[in-house]
Amino acid sequence: MDRRGALRHQGPVRALAFSLGLAVTLSGATARGQGTDPPRRSSWVIPTLHGGGQLLLQRVGLSVLYGSAFTLDDPARAAQSFGRAWTTPPLFDASRRVFEWDRDIFYINLFGHGLMGSELYLRARQCGHDFASSLLFTAGMSFAWEYLVESWHAQPSALDLVWTPLGGALIGEFRYVAWELAGRLPPTPRRVVRAIVDPFGELERGLGSDC
Repeated sequence: MDRRGALRHQGPVRALAFSLGLAVTLSGATARGQGTDPPRRSSWVIPTLHGGGQLLLQRVGLSVLYGSAFTLDDPARAAQSFGRAWTTPPLFDASRRVFEWDRDIFYINLFGHGLMGSELYLRARQCGHDFASSLLFTAGMSFAWEYLVESWHAQPSALDLVWTPLGGALIGEFRYVAWELAGRLPPTPRRVVRAIVDPFGELERGLGSDC
């Protein structure tokens, strides 16, 4: 890679490092100034159930959107794809543009996987876990998606394995800060803001979730 190409690839990395540092700083500030909510118990059960449901819905969504590309009509082909995923390196095509290294479209990788990770990360944070633990949880769920769900149809993506947890932590921490700060608002605006920031989490809490 020439010098110009190297600089082009360093730009997003530096921006990501700065953004993650800012997210960690915001996380510490939020921890020092909690809202008016009562203390929440620490739980891995709720984030895991939330994450499992999310992966299931994503898998169903792929079947609806892409049809035959995500079916199990050919078990032998699916088994071959699954085996290849575990015996060969994840896909990374350095000749492609930034955030298209797995040959998917830029906005699907940058925004789609970032939001996917943020949904997983946010639920862990809300259930009493710190930045690092929530990041590791998101990485684990991303691994499960790439190697246990999507690998029956496509080679795991190195970009997705890295960006889903990192982008998820970045976006998710901002969502978490906004969600926490909304706890200082009166009841009605608090519910509105939180429904915008975390619609699925608010639905789960309305059904009895305690974090």
